[in-house]
Amino acid sequence: MSITVLRPGLLTSIQDLGRYGYQKYGVIVSGAMDSYALRVANLLVGNKEGEATLEMTLMGPSLLVEKDILIAITGGDLSPTINGEPVPMWRPVYVKKGTILQFGACQSGCRSYLSVAGGYEIPEVMGSKSTYLRAGIGGFQGRAMAKDDVLKLGSPQEISLRIVESLMKKLSSHSFASTAWHAEKISIPHHSQPSKIRVTVGSQFEHFTSESKSQFFQCPFQVTNQSDRMGYRLTGPNLQLAKPLEMVSEAVTLGTIQVPPDGNPILLLADRQTVGGYPKFAQVITVDSSIVAQTKPGGTILFQEISLAEAEQLYIAREKEIKNLGIAIRFKMS
Repeated sequence: MSITVLRPGLLTSIQDLGRYGYQKYGVIVSGAMDSYALRVANLLVGNKEGEATLEMTLMGPSLLVEKDILIAITGGDLSPTINGEPVPMWRPVYVKKGTILQFGACQSGCRSYLSVAGGYEIPEVMGSKSTYLRAGIGGFQGRAMAKDDVLKLGSPQEISLRIVESLMKKLSSHSFASTAWHAEKISIPHHSQPSKIRVTVGSQFEHFTSESKSQFFQCPFQVTNQSDRMGYRLTGPNLQLAKPLEMVSEAVTLGTIQVPPDGNPILLLADRQTVGGYPKFAQVITVDSSIVAQTKPGGTILFQEISLAEAEQLYIAREKEIKNLGIAIRFKMS
């Protein structure tokens, strides 16, 4: 049984946690822009946390559900409805066969994630189901979803079946039923406020002028429309080197902030290149990469410097939260 795409939305693709181990061959990582939302979505339906989901951007799809399924929707709020009735997010939702799951305009955040118990039956390419759009590999035929595409679903795990059993008792005459409990979502950027993003200083930070260093942490930067899954182009204070700098290309990672000669920073994201030759001004900490991913083009970002030790502690705390969520769900369903 399956899900049929009635309308694909602006950009809807299959993504998991990424394609690791192949950057030395020039193959990028890809994967979910908001890995926290993806991991939580999977835990809520009883999947392994790295299972592939549908990543939906700004304007979501319309989907025909062709079997009874257990789903979860996390990330940004793209106005999800089932047969016209609003669907609660960040919790398991049992959906009846024959219903239409529809996403609309973005209310908050930027990207939403749809997990299905059992996952999507998508072949792995180099150990991942993620779609690398520019190369046309992975995901559903190496591309974004299109009208009339049919997504086949895998077999749910035992914990998924327990969640379904508990929700079937609540179903009555409705098209869906959801749990009263839910996962805690991280901060989704507000339309009128800058997204506060914590960073550590980059490898070439000391090569920039004192004015550039000061302004980077005092002034907001705007995400331009020339932004995509590869990276966000930012406008704001012009960042300049104190003197010309000759560089050999270096490895880059999720959240690396490079500064090209025009002085406008580029914040690298999921579809980033494997190496970069521009000076690295700063590095977004791992736990704040999800907030970056949920910031729309036109939104603003305000950077705050923290130490590497602080970044590590925040990362450890986040991982404990995710682990504890998985334990709590298993305990609740035992």
